Amino acid sequence: MQPYFETVKSFADVPIHPEGIDTRAFLEASDGLVGMFDLLGIGIFGFVQADIRSNIKEVRAQYQSIDPAPLTVERMLPGACAPSLTRLVRGLAFTCLALQNMQENPSRELHVCFKSSYDTVLKHHHSFVIRSVVYVALRAVPHRKDFYSRIAQGAPHDKLDEEMRRWLAGLDGIVQRLKEYLKQGGFGTV
Repeated sequence: MQPYFETVKSFADVPIHPEGIDTRAFLEASDGLVGMFDLLGIGIFGFVQADIRSNIKEVRAQYQSIDPAPLTVERMLPGACAPSLTRLVRGLAFTCLALQNMQENPSRELHVCFKSSYDTVLKHHHSFVIRSVVYVALRAVPHRKDFYSRIAQGAPHDKLDEEMRRWLAGLDGIVQRLKEYLKQGGFGTV
């Protein structure tokens, strides 16, 4: 069985044109990211999945409602999907930073990587009650070795690390670009 990252659209393969990020490929790669949370098991990140799925659905609906369909994500703004796109980019930024933390700190447990990412990216957007629920959910994240086994799906870990590094570099570039575009355009802050 192929590692998960080889079965979905990679953010590293999302074309970035001079005008911006290819909309269709961006949405496909975002769909792949949501599926990764299934590998964590037990619906631990159900709240993250639901939020990201909902935002992808709203951005995709906006994309499909425009004729002709906008080639780039940036060309969909301003538009009705600006709040959803902002929340989607937040979810992508959260996931990206957590997985970058995991790769940069091989001995750090996964829940610590996700908590650090949450504190940096999302905490200031949530109420005390939501933060409390998130912190409880983060404690239920599987151990690092279990997550690696699930996501590698039998492939060697060095191959997974290489593909994940490539995937994260692509995702980080997209997140940074959209984060800046949203901020500069007054559409929202990530």
